[in-house]
Amino acid sequence: MTYVIHGATGAQGAPVVAALAAAGKPVTALTRNADAVVDGARHVVAAGYASTAELTEAYRGADGVFVHLPVVSEADRQTYARNIVDAVRAARPARVVFSTSGAPSDPETGGAAATLVSGLADTGVSHAVITPTFYLENLLMPYVVDAVRERGVLPYPIRADFPASWASHLDIADAVVALFGRPDIGDTVSVGQYPAITGPDLAEAFGAHFVKEVAFEQISPGQFRDSVAPLIGEGPAADVAGSYAAMSALPDRSITPENSAQKLLGITPRTTGQWLSDIGL
Repeated sequence: MTYVIHGATGAQGAPVVAALAAAGKPVTALTRNADAVVDGARHVVAAGYASTAELTEAYRGADGVFVHLPVVSEADRQTYARNIVDAVRAARPARVVFSTSGAPSDPETGGAAATLVSGLADTGVSHAVITPTFYLENLLMPYVVDAVRERGVLPYPIRADFPASWASHLDIADAVVALFGRPDIGDTVSVGQYPAITGPDLAEAFGAHFVKEVAFEQISPGQFRDSVAPLIGEGPAADVAGSYAAMSALPDRSITPENSAQKLLGITPRTTGQWLSDIGL
């Protein structure tokens, strides 16, 4: 028996591997390269989202599977979501935990995350869904952190008065490990800071960490698209920018206490300052 982790060498999967290994749990790391070295994993398996057969083989007999969809085109994400559901239905792992990675999961909204959530429910396999809002790791992109260091500003495509429940990949990993051991929790679990914080709050935390004045700078979704396109590609960058443009009409992106990790799991996400210290920036 083992815990199967998608994207085990990536920003979201690697902390889950580390957290499970620290808890003494056996981990099978799913990667694109079977020769990859994954600290904390007992086994490394090459299995792609595009192959239902490979996923089914990887999931079979697992105590738990952690899933998150990569940042690729929406068409590919839809295909991957359907393949994951088919593999879960065939392999019947004991438990699945899916992180929406901030993507909408409401069936009325549509999208690959919603396809995966509804598909997992149809399989009858024990599962839980983690719904983050914003990742603190987004602020490590060179466009952002270099501006903090060089110009004393933190640029991001949200309004200065827009409260959001930020979380780190480390917080997601804590929630994943807890949910693997809590089959009684089958609903969505929101992971993020509560009360929600604003862009100036983030800038203040960065300023305290770097011991300098840092101001928040609102940028447009288009500027953000141009900054991330070299990292993730033009198509995914346009999708991300579109989500920020749509978000500008919302009053906030705050979690609610009722379905929070704080209430359901007894886990309090890191503050921005704690996260900056934990990652050693």
